[in-house]
Amino acid sequence: MGDGTARPPLTEPDLDRLLRPLFATAAPQGGLAVAVIRGGERAVACRGYADRAGERPVRADTRFELGSVTKTFTGLLLADMVARGEVRYDDPIDRYLPAGAVPGYPHERPITLLHLATHTSGLPRLPVGLAPAAVPRWFTRPYATFSAAHLLRALPRTPVRGTPGTRVRYSSLGAGLLGLVLERAAGQRYHELLAGRVCEPLGLIDTSCGTGRDEATGYRRGRWIPSFKTPALPGAAALRSTADDMLRYLQAHLAVDAVPIPERTGAAASLRTALREVSLPRVARRGFGQRICLSWQHRPDDGGEVVFHTGATGRCTAFVGFDRAAQTGLVALAGPLATGRRGFVQTAHETLRSLADRPAA
Repeated sequence: MGDGTARPPLTEPDLDRLLRPLFATAAPQGGLAVAVIRGGERAVACRGYADRAGERPVRADTRFELGSVTKTFTGLLLADMVARGEVRYDDPIDRYLPAGAVPGYPHERPITLLHLATHTSGLPRLPVGLAPAAVPRWFTRPYATFSAAHLLRALPRTPVRGTPGTRVRYSSLGAGLLGLVLERAAGQRYHELLAGRVCEPLGLIDTSCGTGRDEATGYRRGRWIPSFKTPALPGAAALRSTADDMLRYLQAHLAVDAVPIPERTGAAASLRTALREVSLPRVARRGFGQRICLSWQHRPDDGGEVVFHTGATGRCTAFVGFDRAAQTGLVALAGPLATGRRGFVQTAHETLRSLADRPAA
């Protein structure tokens, strides 16, 4: 239990009972993959189909779009680069951007890498200039034609609300800009940097920014939705992954020292340090009862502390959360939903509480 009391093994009927409300959130033509960690137990359960025709059952290796859960990977990449001494949390973003490509704000309090990772930069939720191209395809591919060049041209026209570091304002622009800054600091593209520093060391063999085999497809009002693309902001929402891979990702955050990271020079030590750093609360989110870590959200929860993030694209919805005190974690990756995103996320939170033997709030 959450207080350290030994729990009985999680039997298949127990798992089915616990996950039944979560599976009920999927639309009839949708599919859902769930990965669970409870103590030393691991399980993956799947329901439904990855395509509307019902020809491809969802499996543990079916790839789903992660949406904003990508931000947790970007936060981990930042922490790894800090542990290696390549960047610092308090580095101003000006240091890594081209001259003239900096948001307009009072330079006596510059935006730092930590501000980007904790949503305290004061940057708007989305880039200036995105809307004209995005609105006609808002529910399909709103970011597809907005390039990194567009982003750099838009930054000088981007307003900053308030003093950086003083208030949490969720910003996909800030998270995506962090990915761009890190790739410029390292001299590698974001997807290459993430693959070499995070995905390969953690054994995430099916996690990447690009499309691949056996992906879940999505539909809206009966029409097929194309795959999600965000060329300017991959660090905000570009990743795809599977229940199997996300189970490994959860395990890495719950039991850092037990993660079998290859002992390449400096790689294992820096990544383990980063895994500890990312879930440390950094700033309070006023009015929400939450704190922000490095992209992760942190919430006290009936004697425990839940760290979580959610994500959504036109095709998929994702939830990832863990309770380190209870050594419990949950990943839920879904296609079209019957309950809507809010109902799915609320049910995922309740399922995680049940797995951790904590009462519903």
